[in-house]
Parts: sequence; structure tokens; C-alpha cells
Amino acid sequence: MKMNKIFLSLLIAAGTFSSCTGDWLDTVKEGTPNESNFWKNDADYIKAVTTLYDCYAYEETWGRDLFYEQGAADDIVFGRSRGSSQMNLAKLKMNGSSEGPIKWVYNQMYETMSAANNVIYHALQIPETKRTPIQKRSLGEAYFMRAFTHYMIAYRYGRPDNGVPFVKYEDFTDYAKQINEIPTQQATVMDDYKLIVEDLQKAADHLDWFKNYSTDDYGRATKDAALGYMVKTYAFWAQHDKSQWTKIPALVDRIQNEGGRGLLDSYADVFKADNEWSKEYIWSVSSKGSNYAGSIFPGISLENKGWGVYNGWGYMKPTLELFAEYNDKDVRRGVTIMQYGDSFRYFGEDWKWYSNSDIEVGFAFKKYMEPFSYGKILRDANGKVTGYENSHISTNGDRPTTDLNLPLMRFSELLLFKAEALIMQGQNAAAAEPLNRIATRAHEGINYTNPTMMDLMHQRRCELAFEWTDRLMDLKRWAGSGNADWNKDALAKIKGAKHGIKHVDRTNPNSPIDTTNGQTITVNGKTYQGAIVIGAGQGDPKEYEPGGTYSVLPYEINQVIKSNGKLKQNAGYASNF
Repeated sequence: MKMNKIFLSLLIAAGTFSSCTGDWLDTVKEGTPNESNFWKNDADYIKAVTTLYDCYAYEETWGRDLFYEQGAADDIVFGRSRGSSQMNLAKLKMNGSSEGPIKWVYNQMYETMSAANNVIYHALQIPETKRTPIQKRSLGEAYFMRAFTHYMIAYRYGRPDNGVPFVKYEDFTDYAKQINEIPTQQATVMDDYKLIVEDLQKAADHLDWFKNYSTDDYGRATKDAALGYMVKTYAFWAQHDKSQWTKIPALVDRIQNEGGRGLLDSYADVFKADNEWSKEYIWSVSSKGSNYAGSIFPGISLENKGWGVYNGWGYMKPTLELFAEYNDKDVRRGVTIMQYGDSFRYFGEDWKWYSNSDIEVGFAFKKYMEPFSYGKILRDANGKVTGYENSHISTNGDRPTTDLNLPLMRFSELLLFKAEALIMQGQNAAAAEPLNRIATRAHEGINYTNPTMMDLMHQRRCELAFEWTDRLMDLKRWAGSGNADWNKDALAKIKGAKHGIKHVDRTNPNSPIDTTNGQTITVNGKTYQGAIVIGAGQGDPKEYEPGGTYSVLPYEINQVIKSNGKLKQNAGYASNF
């Protein structure tokens, strides 16, 4: 792994995507730098740090490919037929050689980690008293991105008996030689979590709170984000060491009290571009409709071909099981999911939802639809759609970005982690306060006094559905914690079948449910007619054992082979040598 070359290739690519309100990511290619003519001034550090954020904007990461892993959970199905690599993920049949999407993510996280390492190494060559404010901030951003990319690998690949590869350049004794070596694999994932927390603390020490940033720097790493991901790291660490739960509540309180974070009054307002930098913001993929900048996820989840107006991709749809999780009072359901006949605003017009494309499910996700509500549809004299006008979305349907940032962590998730940490310590009554803040905003008609893990799991699912919080790994960590009812419930949700609702006429938003060809089933204590098992094998029950082979991802076979023994494959997967 040629670390210097990785850094330079990222640096040259800077500016391919822009991802914030300010112009700090709009860089210009200026030729190929090298170690001898770089790291001379603030401008060099700004350029170097800018490359670290590129990974968020790729289609192969937070554009869509990471979300293919959620096909194995209970909230989503692939709206269109997918190839064997995606279906292996959905069916929990990975083998280390045929999961195309996760292979690219793995490589990208390590490339970004390497580039962050390089920034840290060079910044630390400057005595602390001589670092400029920009160099100090750059060091904090690099610590954050090294921790974040390390975290993205650790919790998805790491086991208590097998950690993930990681190295710190500042520990090198022979930089020129060691920079080209394969990173050392940690003995356990707990060792990785320890190193991640250390980096996040260093990031927090060098960065300011988001509330103190100017708009020109929105989208940069902050103290809020560093401490927020420390909370999440502790939650995954607590799978193997329950004492880690004790560290979470105070961290969340600090983010709220010192950082000024909180909940918006309206759940629907969270998913409007005007509020993407609100007090609920912790971390997101900053996006723009112009310049194809940021995440294409809103476009890939839009109805395939966008009812003839825009090139939606139709890749992700919600399950009946997710719909049934909400009670009828819960405002989050209408913000998150559309069903037949639901009204929505589309290019300046009032529409009623239906779907006649690809796999029949009977539902669609709504959370990221706001940018598509603006503008107007252009039609000829016969009423045929000829185009559209909408300044909030990309003009390139092959890269359908929008003005709406893609949230990766919101303050509500931190409140949920606080509640979970308290429940896991037997402080159920104390967990009522953060959990009630979530439930009250949802208008569920629920007031907790002594919430249980089942209550926590319900709120986490309803609050964070179709967000990048990793529902599948939540279920895995809950299923693997014991034999209580909530452990069994999480396991059943991993293994269970997934359903949709069939309609008589898919092209009619007012179509009745097809009770002839659909079944009558009970989900979450509610009876639904017209239910169908999701097609293409996605809805079939799965085999899964907590802590077993599929509790983590396999290292790609070629990575294992070319490591020459330095990368140990996870238990249960063949290593091919």
C-alpha cells in the first residue's frame, strides 16, 4: 500500500466534489505536489485537509453502496433487481469475494485514513507553540477523519478475537520505509475502539464547537462531531465491555450544554434544507443541487424515472414491517414513508403517491423529498412532460444531488444513546427524560416512566429510519447481548421475512389493496390485508447466529492473500490460502 501515492492522488482529486455552504471545498487542480514542495504554509494544509472530505461524496460510499448492507435488515428492500454482490449482502451470504460494494468502501476508508495520517504526521513536525490557527484546526480535522474512517471499518469488520488494521504515522521510527508497509492488524476490536476514542479526543481538543463556526466553514469537522462519534464508539465497545456505557450520558450532556445542541420542535423540519445546520445537526454529507456536489442518495431513493419528470433511481423502498412499527398518531411515519394516495408536493404541483416501477412494495421513503417539491414541470401543448425547472436539484439525473444535506448523525440519536446507556446500567427511570423528549416531539401519545430496552429499540427505529445510523448493526449488537426478550426480538428482526402491500392497479394512487392475490398477516399486533413477501428473494427469512460468521463483514480475499499473513480473515470465512 503506497501511502504517499494515495495521499497525492486524493490531493489532485480535490475539488471534484464540493460539499459545504462555503467555498472551502471548491479547490482547483494545480499540478502534482510532492513532499519536498508541500506542507509549507496554511494554504497547503487547507488543500490537504480538503481531500479528506472527498470520500463522503462518492456514489460508492454515502451515495448508495454503503446502504446496500441494510438490505439484510428489516427496514428496507432494494426497489430494483440487483446483482449477486448486493443480494449476497441482503441475504447474509457474504464470502469475501463477491460483495462488490463493500470492497470499494473498504479501500476508500483506508485511502482516506492514510491521507489523514499524512496530515497528522506533518503537522506534528511543527512545534505546538509555532502552529498557526489553521494548522491547529487542520490537525483536529485530520484526527477526526482518521478516527471516523477507522471507526467505519472497526465496527463493521472487527471482532473481539480479531481487530482491524490500523497504524499511526506519528509513531513511525522510519517514516520513508514504514509508510509503504501494510498497517498492523489490531488483536481485538476493543483495541481499535480505544485508538479511535483517543483520536476523537485529540480531534475535540483541537476543534471548536459548531456554534462558533462561520458559515464559510460549515461542513468541517467540529468538537460536536468528534464527541458525538465518541458516544457511538463507546456504544459499540460496550458490546464487549459493559463499563463503557457509563461514559455516554455525560458526553451527551456536554454536547447539549456546552455545544448548544438540541431538538427542533418539528420532526418534519429536520429534513428541510433551511434547517440542515440547525441545533440538531451533528454531522452530515454536505450537498448542493449545483455542481453535482455531495450525496446522490435523495435521487437514488426517488421513484425510478421520477414519474417521467426526473431521473430517480428507485433503489431503496421501505417494508411493511417498518410501516407497522409506527402508531397512527406518530408524525414521523408521514415524514418518513408514503403509501398509496398520500399527498406530496412535486416540482410545484400537488401529487398523490403511487409506484408502478420495478419491485412492488406499496411504500416509498419521503425523508429526502423536500428539494423535489420546488420548481415546475414543463409540458408541451398536448400535456407531455418535456422537462423541468428546479434550482434545488442537480441538472444531471445521472448524479442526482440536491440542496438537502444527508444527515449522518443528529442530536436525537445522541439522546437515544444516552437513554440506552442509562437503561443498560439499570437506571431505567432516568432514561425516561431523554426518551420522552423524542416521543413527545413525535406526538405518539406516549409518556415513559420506566422505559425498557424494547421501548428504546422502538424509538430508535422510528426516529432514525432510512438514515445512515446503521439499523443492521444495531440489530446485530442487540441480538448478541444475551437471551432477554429484547435480544430475541432483535434476532427475529434480522432473520424474519420482509413484506410489502399489493394493490389492484399500481398506476392508480387511489387503487384498492389486492386482497385476492395478497395475504392477510399480523405485524406488530396489527392486521394487514394484501401483504406480499418482497420479490427477488429479498424478503425471504435468513439464517443468522449472534456472534457468528455474519456478525461482521469478511475481509476481501485478495486483501488477505496479498497481505502475506499480516491480515487474518474473520472467523467462518474462507481465506483461500
